[in-house]
Amino acid sequence: MNPRKHHPGALAATLVLAAIFSPAIAEGRQASPSPQESPPQHRELTLEERADIFMARKNYADAADYYYRALKQVSFKNPVLWNKMGIAFQQENKFHSARQAYSKATRADPNFAEGWNNLGTVYYMANKYSKSVSYYQRAIKLKNDTAAFHLNLGTAYYHLKKYDLAVEEYRTALGIDPRVAVQQSALGTTIHAGGADPEFYFYMAKAYASIGDADDAVRYLRRALEDGFEGTKLIDEDPDFKKIAQYPAYIDLIKNPPVAIKN
Repeated sequence: MNPRKHHPGALAATLVLAAIFSPAIAEGRQASPSPQESPPQHRELTLEERADIFMARKNYADAADYYYRALKQVSFKNPVLWNKMGIAFQQENKFHSARQAYSKATRADPNFAEGWNNLGTVYYMANKYSKSVSYYQRAIKLKNDTAAFHLNLGTAYYHLKKYDLAVEEYRTALGIDPRVAVQQSALGTTIHAGGADPEFYFYMAKAYASIGDADDAVRYLRRALEDGFEGTKLIDEDPDFKKIAQYPAYIDLIKNPPVAIKN
C-alpha cells in the first residue's frame, strides 16, 4: 500500500490505558456477595477501593492521593497500584508524573504488561512515536492476545508512516476483539488523542475489510470520504476491499460517494 502524498494530519485513535478495576467499584458501589456468602457487615472500603471510586467519579487528584496511601499501607512494590496512579495522573495531563508511576510499576514487576503499554501511551502523547513502539512491543511480547496493545502499536506505526505495519496491527487487534476500536476496553479507561484525519479512517476501513467485517469497513470508509479522502484509486485496487466488493452497502458507497464535508 502506497502512502498518501501529503503528511497525515492529527490522528483520532483510542489509546487504551490498561488497568484492572473491579466492575462494582468502577461504578462507585461495593461488590455484592455471592449467594453462598454471608452479607458483609458494613465492611469498610480499602484505600484502593476508595481510589477506584474517585477514578469512576473522575476525581483524579483524589484518586492519585488514595492510590499513594494504599501503596504506603500495602507495599511500594505493588505494580497494579503504581499503574492505577499513573492513569490518574495521565487523566490530568500530568504526563511526567504518569511516566514515573508507570516506570515504578514495571520496575516492581518487569512482566507487568499493562505498565509497559501505558508507558507507550505517555511517549505517544509526547509525539515520541518510535519510543512508544518499543514499549508497545514489550507489552505485546508479554500479552500477545490483548487487542488494545496491538491497536496502540498500529496507531504508533501509522504516525511513523509505516502504513503496512499499522494495518497489520489493526488487523490483529480486530481479529482478537472486533469492537476494540469502538468500545471502552474492559482492562481500564481510554483516552482520545488529537483530531481525525481521513487517512486514519481509510486504513481502519481497510483493516475491517481484511477480516470480512463489511459493515464497519463501509462505516469507516464513508467517514474517510466525507472527511476528504481522495485516493479512490487506492480503494479500487486494494485487495482487502475486494473481499467485500459484493456487499450491497459497499457497492452503493462506491457508486454514490458522499460529498466531502468542508471544515
